Amino acid sequence: MFKNKVYLDSLQNKLAVNWRDKNLLYQALTHSSFTYESRVNGFDNNQRLEFLGDAVLGLAVSDFLFRNYPNRDEGELTKMRAALVCEPSLARVARDLELGYCLNMGKGEERSGGRERPSILADAFEALLGALYLDQGLVVASDLALRFLAPLIKDVLEGRLDRDYKTELQEIVQQRGGEQVQYKILREEGPDHHKTFTAGVLYKGALVGSGTGRSKKDAEQQAAKSALLNNIGGSK
Repeated sequence: MFKNKVYLDSLQNKLAVNWRDKNLLYQALTHSSFTYESRVNGFDNNQRLEFLGDAVLGLAVSDFLFRNYPNRDEGELTKMRAALVCEPSLARVARDLELGYCLNMGKGEERSGGRERPSILADAFEALLGALYLDQGLVVASDLALRFLAPLIKDVLEGRLDRDYKTELQEIVQQRGGEQVQYKILREEGPDHHKTFTAGVLYKGALVGSGTGRSKKDAEQQAAKSALLNNIGGSK
């Protein structure tokens, strides 16, 4: 049923979970567009599991932060949790797991870039947690969530997560009376289902930064980050 079996096998190796009911895993990886287009009997989409996984994730992260950062007040803990469970963070985890390429997805959604869409990726990760909660219980689901969120926690503490580099760059340029910056896709590599994009940022007609990503938006963000490191707009 899953056409991207190589990615599915890789995902199961990364999860290292002995599923009691593997149909829960398959449901977590089934986007609503697939069930709508295919009308396949016995395949529910992952929307209900995403609802459940959202609650599992919130509890897992809240418990972890409460226990490990006793000197942080409620406001700080709330901000940390929000940064960890927001769509960009969850989409980043999902990309690391290559969840997008594991999904059963309708042809129309796939053609429109659904496998790289942050909202779909974030929902898929939450659905995965919901499925694991039903299959293995809260402790196992929470442990898995924290295992894959671990690399982001340091970024949260250092204020490096979810920065909008494009907005920061434009604000700096405007404050210094500079021109608008422009973005250009310089290169596309790889097959259609697994492309890598390289973007450049132009300022006063010159290339001042470049970056790569799995989507054009990610590549542009990395290009803006590069431009900031190069101190673009330092002089008029």
